[in-house]
Amino acid sequence: MGDYEPVAPQLEGEENLIAAAEHIVRALGSNKNLTKDVKKILADLGSQLSNMATIEDEAVEGVKSGIEEKLSVVEEKIMSWETDESMIFDSGPNEASDYLNATEEAWKLIEVLETRCSNGEDEKELLHRAHDVLQLAMQRLEEEFKYLLVQHRQPFELEHMSFRSTEDDSVEVGSMVSFGDDSFEESARRYSVGRTSEDCIIDLVHPDVIHDLKCIANLMFMSNYDHECRQAYVNVQKDALDECLFNLEIEKLSIEDVLRMEWGTLNSKIKKWVRAMKVFVRPYLVSEKWLCDQIFLELGSASSVCFVEAAKAPMLQLLNFAEAVSIGSHQPEKLVRFLDMYEVLADILPDIDTLFLDEAGSSIRIEYHEVLKRLADSVRATLLEFKNAVASNTSTNPFAGGGNHPLTRYVMNYIRLLVDYKDTLNLLLKNDDGEATMSLSPDSSPATEDESTSNGSSGGLSAMALHLQSLTSILEANLHEKSKLYRDASLQHFFLMNNIHYMAQKVKNSELQAIFGDKWIRKHNWKFQQHAMDYERATWSAILLLLKDESNSSNSSISKTLLKERLRSFYVAFEDVYKTQTAWVIPDLQLREDLRISTSLKVIQAYRTFVGRQMHHIGEKHIRYNAEDLQDYLLDLFEGSQKSLHNPHRR
Repeated sequence: MGDYEPVAPQLEGEENLIAAAEHIVRALGSNKNLTKDVKKILADLGSQLSNMATIEDEAVEGVKSGIEEKLSVVEEKIMSWETDESMIFDSGPNEASDYLNATEEAWKLIEVLETRCSNGEDEKELLHRAHDVLQLAMQRLEEEFKYLLVQHRQPFELEHMSFRSTEDDSVEVGSMVSFGDDSFEESARRYSVGRTSEDCIIDLVHPDVIHDLKCIANLMFMSNYDHECRQAYVNVQKDALDECLFNLEIEKLSIEDVLRMEWGTLNSKIKKWVRAMKVFVRPYLVSEKWLCDQIFLELGSASSVCFVEAAKAPMLQLLNFAEAVSIGSHQPEKLVRFLDMYEVLADILPDIDTLFLDEAGSSIRIEYHEVLKRLADSVRATLLEFKNAVASNTSTNPFAGGGNHPLTRYVMNYIRLLVDYKDTLNLLLKNDDGEATMSLSPDSSPATEDESTSNGSSGGLSAMALHLQSLTSILEANLHEKSKLYRDASLQHFFLMNNIHYMAQKVKNSELQAIFGDKWIRKHNWKFQQHAMDYERATWSAILLLLKDESNSSNSSISKTLLKERLRSFYVAFEDVYKTQTAWVIPDLQLREDLRISTSLKVIQAYRTFVGRQMHHIGEKHIRYNAEDLQDYLLDLFEGSQKSLHNPHRR
């Protein structure tokens, strides 16, 4: 930069002093009483002052001529680039420095001329010329400023960011109509943003041009072209931020657009939004603020103002989408997406509070907190909606085969997926006093409600544990109602055995174990085992009575005809059970094997004992199956494929 120092104010002071002295001499000379000697002294002094005034006038003219000469040099330098289409800062550091020095010199000449402009039209004309030169220079520097920002923008490589797109996740929660299946549970994945703001800073503009940008900004602010400089920065960087959102596949959507969207489409857009928030704030906005500070930090509030003005529209675009999602419907399948959105906003909340700390950013900061609160409300509303949906789910026909009902699979896989959000859910499910809350559906049966509340907060369960236990109690109540659709009492117990076993295994073999606790698991293991025993009693008790050994009873003599009839009735009953229960299904291999073994022990032992004791009364020709046959047939049960025993020797 130049080292020009103005001197005109000193010359102007001397000129005024000489004029005052001449006035005094003239006043004294008009006195007629003066002696000749005094008059001669005054005449000599007047002559000297006149000579000094002449010299002073010549000096002033010299200064004006010097200013005009300097202005001409500056003007020539500035104008020389007006016809040159190349960029100054591409022409080497010397050219850039010369242009900046010339621009600063123009500003200094304006400062000098503004102190002298009352002296005459010449100075006013020079001042006007200087302003024109400075304006041209400022316009050129504004273009150079924007050019440097655009031309030296660093490529923002999304694939190098330390995040993983949830768009790749195969986790899907089906609707309450289809209930989905087990496929989604194993593919649940979670993201972690976890980096501090300082770790995330990247160079959005090449570091080599930061000094040039800073010099231009300082000079424009010094020359009172601060508004133009700020606007140039905001326009360029806002375009860069918009481009970033475009690359992140974020569309500009109105609230109405979002509310009209089909869930499949909205689900995809939410995933992209979550991915975008993780990248856009950290590292992109953090780095944008760093760039602003590098260029404008020495210029008062300019850094904060420029950052907020550039980031405001893109941030509101993202927040408006989240707001639209939060005010939409609260179907259960949306819960995981609501939680994803809440968690990403909560994770980067410290960054937002820091980035928009100043008054300029208060509106964005406030809106961000409001959207976060609305998403929290949406999570709670969706959980309640899910409970109500489970409680009110009805069936008109029994579920074929007595296996795991789709509602059971859906609910248990759903809550298993929620384990990944346990910290967030524990926070959101607490009441205003910080105590865990658990709301039960009005449709819960007294038995299941007592079971849930008996493990209340005194047991040290978390808010999430209480909520999930409440939900499984509602599910059990619903399953009991569904079991009543079966006319066969054994199938009622069989159905409840399957479904409660499925619930217990889902908890036992996952992270849910730590949430539900061993007491819940033991209780539900006992429940499904009890239903298994009730099934066996309902199916086999009457049949096995036909094989009861009555040799020690008072009626010690049983006719051969009656024994043969009892054995024939046993075979008919066994074949009927075989035909019916081969169509029933136990999806769990271990449970299927255990029930077969338990049934086989009871049936085969009773059959062997009966045949062994009564063979000589019945006769071998009436023995339709040996014990090994029956044991093999029992292995066909619960496969879900109906069979019949037409040929006793088919094996």
